Amino acid sequence: MIGTLYLIPNTLGDVAPLETMPISIKKIIEKIDVYIVENEKSARRFIKSVSASKPQSDLTLFPLNKFTAASEIPTYLQPCIQGISVGLISDAGCPGVADPGAEVVRLAHENGIKVVPLVGPSSILLAMMGSGMNGQNFAFNGYLPIDKNERKSKLKQLEKRSFEEQQAQLFIETPYRNQKLLDDMCSVLHQNTRICLAIDLTLQTEYIKTQTVSQWKTTTMEFHKRPTLFIIQKD
Repeated sequence: MIGTLYLIPNTLGDVAPLETMPISIKKIIEKIDVYIVENEKSARRFIKSVSASKPQSDLTLFPLNKFTAASEIPTYLQPCIQGISVGLISDAGCPGVADPGAEVVRLAHENGIKVVPLVGPSSILLAMMGSGMNGQNFAFNGYLPIDKNERKSKLKQLEKRSFEEQQAQLFIETPYRNQKLLDDMCSVLHQNTRICLAIDLTLQTEYIKTQTVSQWKTTTMEFHKRPTLFIIQKD
């Protein structure tokens, strides 16, 4: 029998895992000892918070981050070939979605390994749910360019696409640059274009607000270094 690759969601911040995820996550973690993770320290902390009685010494963790050589990744699925199930854990949110885990999932399919995605918080879906924008047609664009002029040009492109295709456009920014991005959005987007800020999703400090550009210009917002998902749509 070939083992299964379980895609295990993580929390979006400092919150008890089972407050935002079903008990099925705990059941899976209790039976798996081999994991593919972004950061070993945070992964061990997450596993312990879900199953405190699970011996940490029994765990085998394979790192998957920007330092991982491409040649190493296929070896991480060898336990599955040998009949041992493996868990893939992101640092935050759902594995494979805006996450390096997608490459592991692709290799699993190529090797005939069963892939089981588990239910958990996705900042993209939670932001769309709370935005009031077009949940039938939306696109996630990752990070925008760092260069100020390129970023403004990209914002105009996304606004145009949102209008022509009636497609909500989602993107993220390094948290310490949140305010600069909002300032750029207010300076280049149409006054009636809607902007949603979805901040600290699932946390006690969660804040979701959708307003037009003209309304955001008169709104004082403190969200420096707070994880934020931005959405725009021009109607």
